[in-house]
Amino acid sequence: MTSEESATDEVAVRDEELVRDEELVRDEAAVSRFVERFAGELTEAGMQRMAARVFAALIASDSGALSSAEISERLQISPAAVSGAIRYLTQVGMVRREREPGSRRDRYRLDHDLWYETFTRRDQILIRWEKVLRDGAETLGPDSPAGLRARESAEFMSFMASQLSSLMDRWHEHRATLDLGEPE
Repeated sequence: MTSEESATDEVAVRDEELVRDEELVRDEAAVSRFVERFAGELTEAGMQRMAARVFAALIASDSGALSSAEISERLQISPAAVSGAIRYLTQVGMVRREREPGSRRDRYRLDHDLWYETFTRRDQILIRWEKVLRDGAETLGPDSPAGLRARESAEFMSFMASQLSSLMDRWHEHRATLDLGEPE
C-alpha cells in the first residue's frame, strides 16, 4: 500500500468516525480552512476581504443563514466588521436580511439560487456598461483608436449579456438533471 493510499484510507476512516447517527459532525478546523480558502479566492477576484469571509461562512453553514453574533463567533471578528460586510453583501444582492420570527434579531441568508441571481444581475450591469461605452465611442470619435477600443468593449459587453441569458437558462436545465436535492 502506498503512502497516498494509506492517507486516503485514514481520511475515509476519520470521515466515517465523524458521522454519528446519520448526523454529520464536521471537522471545524477543516471547515475553517475551506471558508478562508474560498474567501481568499473571492478576495483575489476583487471582493472585499471581510465580505468574502462572511459570504464563505454563509456558504459553509447548512442552513445558509446566520445571525450577526453567529458570524462574529465563527469568524472571530467584531460585530462592526460583520455589519460592514453584510452591508456590502446586501447592496450587491448576494445576501438578504430576514427577521427571526418572534425576535428583533436579523439573520442573513443566501438565496437558494444564489449564483443564478448574482450572474443575472451582472447581465443588467453589462447592458448599462454597453450603453455607456457606445456613447463613449461616439464621444471619442468612432474611428479613433480610443473610440475603436470603446466600441470593441461595447460589443464585448453586448455579446456577454446575450450569451449570459441563454447560459442561465441552460444552467436551470442542467441543474434539474443533478442530484442536488430541492432548493430551499
